[in-house]
Amino acid sequence: MQRRKFLSLGALTAVAVVLPTANAEDYRKTKPTVWTATKVDEAIVALYGTSKSIASGVTLDLPEVATNGASVPIHVSSELSAKSVAVFQDTNPEAAVAVFTIHENSIIDYKFNVKLRSDGTPITITAIVEGTDGKLYSDVKSLIVPMGTCDG
Repeated sequence: MQRRKFLSLGALTAVAVVLPTANAEDYRKTKPTVWTATKVDEAIVALYGTSKSIASGVTLDLPEVATNGASVPIHVSSELSAKSVAVFQDTNPEAAVAVFTIHENSIIDYKFNVKLRSDGTPITITAIVEGTDGKLYSDVKSLIVPMGTCDG
């Protein structure tokens, strides 16, 4: 009897884990022009239909000077109730970096690394959070990847 309870609880847990991920949007299929846009504003419009955003509610943390262009740490967080989070940059050939589908009660606290090409000029990173209210919220920061750094 204990084995049956264990197996049924395991099956319910597996279903509970799979269901939330089943609703994630594949932005590469549904909005392919986001991934070919070369300008940040073009990519934001391709994703959301507008590039107008409110400069609050989003925290973007990154180093002022990156020591390695091959692995630049980015941290995006927000307390907003959101539908999606997107990150863009203005130095690589394509502007879009990542887009995440946000589920109800999710915590927006993403840390990841990106590879950024630079000639020593400042790079602008833009984080956009699409709120459940339909508005876009943003934070914009700049960083420098000096010439001559490891892989930079």
